Amino acid sequence: MSHIGRATEADKRTLRREFLAVRNRLTADDVREAAAALAGRALELPELAHARTVAAYVSVGSEPGTLALLDALRERGVRVLLPALLPDNDLDWGAYAGEGSLARIQHGGKMALFEPAGERLGPEAVTAADVVLLPGLAVDARGMRLGRGGGSYDRVLARLERADAHPALVVLLYDSEVVGHVPEEPHDRPVHAVVTPSGVRRFT
Repeated sequence: MSHIGRATEADKRTLRREFLAVRNRLTADDVREAAAALAGRALELPELAHARTVAAYVSVGSEPGTLALLDALRERGVRVLLPALLPDNDLDWGAYAGEGSLARIQHGGKMALFEPAGERLGPEAVTAADVVLLPGLAVDARGMRLGRGGGSYDRVLARLERADAHPALVVLLYDSEVVGHVPEEPHDRPVHAVVTPSGVRRFT
């Protein structure tokens, strides 16, 4: 890795700590209110209005909440795919069938995740999605996303590219996480839009 690559990765680690520290100060009420607003904003997205299949995720801890949005999409008849973390940090997928269909899975020393309890559809299932909702910690004015650093969604984006699949890429964040600039590496890909509790911002 070049000196620039190392510097970028160090910058990202510092930024991740800063954004996570702010999230960790949120109360349960803050998270709940933001989740309701976020679902309302996201459901106004034309991309989601026309989507048949959406790849999403179940928020954990102080992440911007997704459950209200997942349930609303399901009620619309949308097929919602949720990730299951594989040992190599890649993602398998399963269909969401309501909150009762989730299993709490502890992955080693990492945080416990809520994953679909039913049939696994394979890592390629994401290529059928019309919209991919991405977790993140920040996005900048160009649409460059700062992820958590596990690399799972870098693999998803690379898989979509290989399959020549072009879903709308949407990141769900808090208002304060839309920033002027985040460091990028050559493999990073911009998203098409960010949804926050106060609205939607698109990137060309």
